[in-house]
Amino acid sequence: MEFVSPTDIQQEAIPQLIGGDRDFIGLAQTGTGKTAAFGLPLLEMIDPQEKHTQALVLAPTRELGRQIAEQLGKFSKHVKGLKVLPVYGGAAIMNQIKDLKKPTHIIIATPGRLIDLIKRKAVKLDQLKFLVLDEADEMVSMGFKEELDEILSYTPENKQTWLFSATMAKEIKRIVSKYMDDPIEVKINSEEKVNVNIKHQFVVTKNHDKT
Repeated sequence: MEFVSPTDIQQEAIPQLIGGDRDFIGLAQTGTGKTAAFGLPLLEMIDPQEKHTQALVLAPTRELGRQIAEQLGKFSKHVKGLKVLPVYGGAAIMNQIKDLKKPTHIIIATPGRLIDLIKRKAVKLDQLKFLVLDEADEMVSMGFKEELDEILSYTPENKQTWLFSATMAKEIKRIVSKYMDDPIEVKINSEEKVNVNIKHQFVVTKNHDKT
């Protein structure tokens, strides 16, 4: 039997996000297991039967975007019909447009490439249920302020927004004030890091798949 011990951010965030209906702020350092903290609730709440984009995860770099997609793929390997797709710069955009023509439930994107795809009408966010801003402070420090504002303008008001950041910088506070509604805020001690020698295993199964 494998023992799984959640990190602090996972322990605090997951119960708030699964089945919750409020916006959420998770303040925790890089390397504290944030992908599972938002990824597991997302996978639990997405309906694979609905053939449109239900969740968008924004990440500052293509490397992080690929990591998130890889982890969500592992978590959801037993969820039938679920499609997770990473889109980012530095890869052939026409291949991404082709992939997006198939029903895609979760898009993981870097801001610049996502805007390009939206303008090419390859991505529609009008039925989005969940928006995750991962490493939000990094996106701001890399100069994506205007891109974030533009992307958020394409999303419906009644979505849930989950913001994860290491710091609560001035620009992050502006985003929270402008785009989030009475969010729950969780702050994790900055000294906590995930032990790289410990393997955490999570598997999501929908209710009808459980035995």
